Amino acid sequence: MNPASDDVTARIAASRFLRACRRERVDATPVWLMRQAGRYMAEYRKLRERYSILEMIKTPELACEVTLQPIQAFDLDAAIIFADILPPLEGMGLSLEFVKGEGPVIHNPVRSAADIDRLRVLPAEDALAFTLRAIELVRGELDARGIPLIGFSGAPFTLASYAIEGGGSKNRVAVKRMMMSEPALWDALMSKLADVAGNYLLAQARAGAHALQLFDSWVGELSPQDYEMRVLPYSRRALEIAGRAGVPLIHFGTNTSGMLPLIKSAGGDVIGVDWRTDIADAWQEIGHDVAVQGNLDPVALFAEWDDLRARTAHVLDRVAGRPGHIFNLGHGILPETPVDNVRRLVDFVHEHSRSLLSRKHA
Repeated sequence: MNPASDDVTARIAASRFLRACRRERVDATPVWLMRQAGRYMAEYRKLRERYSILEMIKTPELACEVTLQPIQAFDLDAAIIFADILPPLEGMGLSLEFVKGEGPVIHNPVRSAADIDRLRVLPAEDALAFTLRAIELVRGELDARGIPLIGFSGAPFTLASYAIEGGGSKNRVAVKRMMMSEPALWDALMSKLADVAGNYLLAQARAGAHALQLFDSWVGELSPQDYEMRVLPYSRRALEIAGRAGVPLIHFGTNTSGMLPLIKSAGGDVIGVDWRTDIADAWQEIGHDVAVQGNLDPVALFAEWDDLRARTAHVLDRVAGRPGHIFNLGHGILPETPVDNVRRLVDFVHEHSRSLLSRKHA
């Protein structure tokens, strides 16, 4: 036994973030921000002058450095590993490039049975060893601070959207056409993606991540019926595999206000809520047997401080100190976001929620 290691484990287990994931009482609402390590920070932009995104992701030392940048700058309650949702597709045999002005491009998109047959399902330890190594390196830095680390993966539908469309898409015609018209192909593809995503999450937990988030960024493009029939089973499969790790699972999607109970039924200890719905109403609809994460509009960080503070207070006031709330944006932090507003936001979440909680439990 290693007493020092046991002390670190206990300290992180008692962190605000993990306590909130378990819906336990906290002294202040925990806060972290999706894409908190990124382009709005000068430190990140300096690295990007020298390295491409994929170089940074695939170099564990650089991924570790970027993961830690916001932790060093702000009083955040969790770190999230610096990576991207698309490298798992590269590991399956798709040719991925991040093109300036366009974003991610898949040069050999999946359109046929033969394309799907060619997709590999490799162990994450082989295909994504660089991110797993980055997690190990980051843990070495975070443990001394008592800060937990979040690992993540894209969900099967969001991965399918990029794999089939070949990049971003306004209406997702190609992915929806396959989903609606070619059920056998759809099942073959989504089954592979569910296994890849689930096992990638599981491997991240085994490498040292304390919690895992499944990102379904494009799922809000679907009708509730299509989600329930054609997507939910595969998200559930991915989360069931990840659940073997025994760490909290966060299930996040955007534009999901019309299907939140379905999102919950797919799995997750924490359900992410975007800004398009009131967080208290969403929690009521989802059920209070899970935690919730959210849900400030990312654009609010561009507002004057008085307005940003009022909007942040509104989210916290609506939750009213109920155990199980993790403050976050409704989606990722945007480039050009004022850094001072990020700092003030994080501090205000702690300050205002601490006041709410002290009054509640007085």
